[in-house]
Order: sequence, then C-alpha cells, then structure tokens
Amino acid sequence: MKINVLAILAATTAFAGSAHADEVIFAHGANPGNPRYVAAEKWAELFASCSGGAHTVNHAPSATMGNDVEMLTSATAGVIQISANSQGAMSQIVPEIGLLGLPFLFKDLPTAWGILDGEVGEMIDARAQNAGLKILGFWDNGIRNVTHTSKNVAEPGDLAGMKIRTPPDQMTVDIFEALGASPAPLAWSELPTALQSGVFDGQENPLVNIYSAKLHEITPYVTLTGHKYESTPVVAGLGWWSGLDEATQTCALEATAEAGKIQRDLVLSSDVDLRPVMEAEGAIFAEADKAAYQAATASVYDKYAEQYPELVAALRTAAGL
Repeated sequence: MKINVLAILAATTAFAGSAHADEVIFAHGANPGNPRYVAAEKWAELFASCSGGAHTVNHAPSATMGNDVEMLTSATAGVIQISANSQGAMSQIVPEIGLLGLPFLFKDLPTAWGILDGEVGEMIDARAQNAGLKILGFWDNGIRNVTHTSKNVAEPGDLAGMKIRTPPDQMTVDIFEALGASPAPLAWSELPTALQSGVFDGQENPLVNIYSAKLHEITPYVTLTGHKYESTPVVAGLGWWSGLDEATQTCALEATAEAGKIQRDLVLSSDVDLRPVMEAEGAIFAEADKAAYQAATASVYDKYAEQYPELVAALRTAAGL
C-alpha cells in the first residue's frame, strides 16, 4: 500500500484526535524487505478488509514518523494510531517488557512466542495500558548476535572494551557491561552512519535485521552469540483504541495475529536461510562459546531478580531454566 505523504506530514503537526476518524496510521522503523515491513503491509490489507472499508490504513515505514521512542509518544498523543515498535524503546515506559531480554532466557523462538501469547503477554499489556498504550500482540525481533568491523568475538573476553551499539534498552546495556564491553544506546535509524564513521566497533541484532539494513557490509564479522531475545510489540494509542467499537477492536487483534504469523515465520526461517547468502556477500561467521557467555552474564539475572522477583522466577520456569 502506498504511503500518503501529505497525510503523514499533516498528522505530525496535528493536535491529538484531529486526524480523520477513518484513517489509521500504522508506523514503524523497518525498511522494505524486513519482516516487520511485510507484516505491516499485510496488517493494512487485513484491517481494511475486516473493518468493512470503514477505515483506511496509512502505512508509514522507515522511521518516517520518528524513531521508536517518538512513535510511542505519538501513539499516546493520538498523532498516530499504531506502531510495530521495539522492546527496548517500550521498556522505557513499561520496564517489565525488558525482562524478555534476560540473557539466554529462551532456547528458541517458538518457546518465546508461546510465553508471550499467554499470561506473561497479558501482564505486560496491563502495564502498558497504565501508560496509555494497548498491546495488540507481539511480533518478533529475533534472537540477537554480534557483528564487528574487524574480528569475531567467540569468547566473552573478545568483547573487552568493544564499543557496541545497543537499542535504548537497559537490559542490553547491562548484558554487555557484564561482558566487559563499552555499550551505548542509539536509535536504529542512526546506526549505519554511526558504524561507518567509527563511533562503534560493532552492534547486535538478529540476522534478518543485519541483512535487511546491510550492516554486514560495514561489520562483516558475525558471531552467533544468541545472547538475548527481543519482541516487536504492536501497540496502539489507548485513547484511539478505547474509542473503537468491539467489532473493530476484534478486527485489529485478528489482523495483528494473522500478520504476526507471517512475520514470525520470516524471522525464524531467516536464521537458517540468510547465513549462506551473507557469507556469499563477504560475511565471516563464527560460533560463540555459549557456556562461557552464559556464565559471564549470570549477574544480570541477580540484578533483575531483586527488582522483579516474581516475574523473573515465572519467566525462568516458563522457559524451562
């Protein structure tokens, strides 16, 4: 679906609630080809259909409505209606969502999805509603790996002093501080330029994000650390959401779930499919010493277990740890 640029520009300067009642702006930071972009296109199609044409969807990708933090602010203010956002940015508003990124918590993606689609997801949604946001569902942002400009980092000691970009997420910062690196948060949209200019030695992301943003061309050394998981919460402004009738709310939830199946499957398959593609384009892969990484990051659990003892215990039990 084509972007209505004039409508987007108008929405950015409008007062909350002044956008056309039948227009839904669905914003995110991913570029064409990324599973988040593909799923947002599908969501737009599904929602327009099941709402009986009562709503049109303005798909605004590639951070055209701002970075993830700005999009969350815009959703609470009613400037946009929905964002496929990031766990890191969301954790600044709903700290509990950051616990999904505890190091080596989930053995695989289906395990994470099963937990998110149950009581844990409902609990995080309740916290989000207290902050003016409604979580429609959890898409995926993969299990993350480290890329570096000049070397692989198979052992935790290889990260000593490494300048590594993280999302705006305290959990990720804590993980890399425990590993002896020098982490710093930066918006996703600014990452390629920061890597090219040498501000960072590397970064961490799932393979699908690394490839779609061509980060392997800048940081060709890819170490399969699998150090943490991140979700993609699909969030709506609670003011807009509360004004919908029940049928339209159901339509939005069903569109999120159906598009999410596509998005999740694309992320899952990319972990296998992308490695040979990236290697053919010059990426140099290495396996990490997972046991050594887990031992080095054990202190992160201690920190968060003190702050959120019940939830950390519940997550560990659900994940089979």
